[in-house]
Amino acid sequence: MSAAAAPPTGRPRHHFSVDVEEFFHGTAFEPHLPRDTWTSWPRRAPGVMDRLLELLDDRGVRATFFIVGWLADLEPAMVKRCGAAGHEIAAHSWDHRLVTAQEPEAFRSSIRRNKALLEDLTGTPVVGFRAPSFSIVPGAEWAFDVLLEEGYRYDASLFPIQGHPTYGYPDAPSGPHHIRRPGGTLVEIPATTLTVAGRRLPASGGAYFRFFPYGYLKSAFRQAETRGEPATFYIHPWELDVAPDVDVPWRTRLRAFHGLDRTWSRVDRLLRDFDFQAVVETVDGMGTADA
Repeated sequence: MSAAAAPPTGRPRHHFSVDVEEFFHGTAFEPHLPRDTWTSWPRRAPGVMDRLLELLDDRGVRATFFIVGWLADLEPAMVKRCGAAGHEIAAHSWDHRLVTAQEPEAFRSSIRRNKALLEDLTGTPVVGFRAPSFSIVPGAEWAFDVLLEEGYRYDASLFPIQGHPTYGYPDAPSGPHHIRRPGGTLVEIPATTLTVAGRRLPASGGAYFRFFPYGYLKSAFRQAETRGEPATFYIHPWELDVAPDVDVPWRTRLRAFHGLDRTWSRVDRLLRDFDFQAVVETVDGMGTADA
């Protein structure tokens, strides 16, 4: 595997990524908030993203934003501001449907439409994709073929863990690697894990960032550095906001909104503790085949 670019310290630069969506796009809310109700909810992501853009600018960090097409279509100015600030714009599907809930042609339509809109809004190529809820799992490898056919250079959908009810690709390597398919080679940027007693545990961001102590994620980043690999952090705009008034089961609400009061301070600490670059910069440094 080709090595990722490293900062002057010699440590790899990590990835700060944002899955740009509203809370109601989340898979956990799908049984309770049908898609035909989405337009009735206020869109709060643009305001949160403006604040995040300021913080990233202050810290000198270039991030990667995986943006849902449905939201980009309604908030084009938000997408343009993100691109104009120098961040990488990548795709996160059109309407946040799980890969495993689609046939290949429906998936193709989603990622093609998502890519075309984002490129039209920013004037720059979109080469990266992250599946909603990391939903490329064993048996859904056909998605890699469709991504290659639609002009994507990398995927960031594999979570190399086991035991999670809806996602996980246990056999995936822990760091960036190449996936060879009949139609070409795709770079994979997996979610970051923490190895404890020989078992890989999820430690990339999202709920794991909100529920567990900051040191848990920091340890995962340090482990990645020891291996010479970049870690990949992810968060959603709604995790940097106040909890909405929504009538859902208490478990769903707890899972989605616990710890919101500390995410901004933790994000700021993360940006101070580690060096970051956009995912595409790592991909560019890897080339097209394993060394």
